[in-house]
Amino acid sequence: MVSALDTAAVLRQQRANWDAVAAGWRTWTVPFERGAAVVTDRLIGLGGVRAGGRVLDLGTGAGEPARTAAAVVVPGGRVVGVDPSPVMIEAARERCAGLGVEFVVGDVGAPELADQRFDTVLARWSLMFAADRVDNLAKARRLLVPGGVLAAAVWGPPPAVPMISLGFAVVSAELALAPPPPGPGPFTMADPEQVVAEFTAAGLRDVTVHEQVVPFELDSVDDFVRFTRDVLPPRMRQVIQEHRGSVDDPAVWAAVGRAANRFVNADGRVELPSTAYCVRAVAPGAGG
Repeated sequence: MVSALDTAAVLRQQRANWDAVAAGWRTWTVPFERGAAVVTDRLIGLGGVRAGGRVLDLGTGAGEPARTAAAVVVPGGRVVGVDPSPVMIEAARERCAGLGVEFVVGDVGAPELADQRFDTVLARWSLMFAADRVDNLAKARRLLVPGGVLAAAVWGPPPAVPMISLGFAVVSAELALAPPPPGPGPFTMADPEQVVAEFTAAGLRDVTVHEQVVPFELDSVDDFVRFTRDVLPPRMRQVIQEHRGSVDDPAVWAAVGRAANRFVNADGRVELPSTAYCVRAVAPGAGG
């Protein structure tokens, strides 16, 4: 069991990390969302989002899938997006301007959510970063109406997710870095059996996992190098600085480019099909 102190420390670190990379993610929102749309649409369907529905987007980042859900719940519906990063929330507010989406800085335990209930909770690539995933899922369950649906996306194993893992793996290899210590991270829910066990332990039922290939594509190898550099976590940037004297060390980024070459298609574009797992689970009914 993770202590409340540890959970608070992880949340502070996550906020700092996402604040630091928010500008980079904002730069690449359009190409990223072009690929990610298949997951967003899958979650909207799995979650049963409909006109008049009340939807919570956990870890909304720059505003998806809240933005897509907002177009579905009209008329009469409501969408709330929550994220620990104030900088990400600022970007989300800009992207969703005029759509009626409400935003909260915080996590699933935010006081603003305590007395609210939703028909659907969406979580696209956010659950993996919780300090205590089962506790986090249990809190999400308590925000659902009886019979409400949690629809989430998590990443598959690192080799199957080159859009996210490839550049980071090359940087780590170039610097001969040790594997990161256990803890929250993008690939902590890459085992479908573990995912089902954790959702079930949190009191959710009828848990199903659906594999989804995400068709990410960038215009060039140079774009992939820039994307990787722009979204690189602050700790990795610091390590490059310490080892090579500059985060722009050409040898590091040339290695990232070489690794991306095997994903180049006949048109010179970089195709990075990446595996996600889309999960659907149901909150117990009134008697459950």
